[in-house]
Amino acid sequence: MSTKVLSRGSGLPHAVFLQRVADEPATSPEVRLGQGAFLALRFVDLLAPDREPPTPDVFRYQWAATERYCAELAGEGTEAAHLSCIVRATGEAHRTKEIDALAPALFAYALYLEQESHFEEAEDALHTMIGVGAGAMKSTDTISAWMRLGRVRRQQADFDGAIVAYREAGLLAERSGDRHAALLSQVGNCNVLHFRGNLPEAERRWRGLLADATHLGDHVIQAHSNHGLGNLLQRRGEGQAGAPHLWRAYELYEDEADQLRVLNDLGIALLAIGDVDGAERALKAVVRHEQIGESHFNAFIELMHCASFRRDRLGFERLRERCYNHLHQMAPNQRADYSLKVGIGLARFGNFAKGETSLRQALEIASAHGLHELTFRIERIMNGLCDCELPDSVELAAAEPRLQSDALREVSASLAALTP
Repeated sequence: MSTKVLSRGSGLPHAVFLQRVADEPATSPEVRLGQGAFLALRFVDLLAPDREPPTPDVFRYQWAATERYCAELAGEGTEAAHLSCIVRATGEAHRTKEIDALAPALFAYALYLEQESHFEEAEDALHTMIGVGAGAMKSTDTISAWMRLGRVRRQQADFDGAIVAYREAGLLAERSGDRHAALLSQVGNCNVLHFRGNLPEAERRWRGLLADATHLGDHVIQAHSNHGLGNLLQRRGEGQAGAPHLWRAYELYEDEADQLRVLNDLGIALLAIGDVDGAERALKAVVRHEQIGESHFNAFIELMHCASFRRDRLGFERLRERCYNHLHQMAPNQRADYSLKVGIGLARFGNFAKGETSLRQALEIASAHGLHELTFRIERIMNGLCDCELPDSVELAAAEPRLQSDALREVSASLAALTP
């Protein structure tokens, strides 16, 4: 494995965790947890295959010091527990020489950081897992780490880095004969194509994946393919065709987090065709089941959008403030989407000047992070504002639900049965 493939930068290893010192008050638990993470991962580095093995005395000293610091963090919540687990696993891996035993603790910590929207820190934890476990981890763990690294990079709009990670995962999967993992890496690449705005190529690949997964009977890949295809069709203005794909993905997914993500996207698709009631049912189901994280933030942004669609000014402002309070935790695409939906809402309430300012903010974020599909959409809506049109006429094809197909009527009925 090349260092160039893995690394995105240079400098002090794990310094990203020390950034919390600049972002939080010195006495904040977040600062102490960041320092604990820095120490714990520096301790893990002692086992890296590309460095001289530490003497027993050096290892014991650093183990005792790191363990003592992490013990002082006890009571600081989930992150502190993750750090203690990493320290214990490192000590045990050194004792048994089974380095792959570190993988579960590091991967779990990376997932936690991603859920908390600490994307750069999650990337650092995954780097550590891949680097320290090089040649020693099970192939399934290595593939999972590269796949997750691709996702975390995509969430930061580092699309080139995401493609590198997905490609590495795919190559490892092919070598080990893991056809399912190889297809999952293709799912990641399709998502990158979508976010970069290459919708024709993304659609071609999604349909190919769906055909392959159906032939192989792989329900997980079928779910991902239906999800991606449904989103793509909705983005292209074909919400009526996309919504049944999204509902089929919901039926096929077994993981609750995946189900919540697709319900959020289904809410977007239903709103785009004017079915506000169905959209709110789907989005409120997400809010009920997830308290924080990507789907939670997305759902509130879309509920804010529903409120402006209904011309509910009070509901719009309440949800707008709630989303704004979590803006610092959101990924670039979410921040751009928030500013976009705020701009549309302000225009719907007649405040075109502030609406245009918010849309320009959305455009700046999307352009800065290479979110081409979102950039095209924002520009199209801004052109509508310049022509003195309400954004609904640009973004939505109708103000009333158009449940004309049996498939759409089935989706609507299923959502009504799903939500209380």
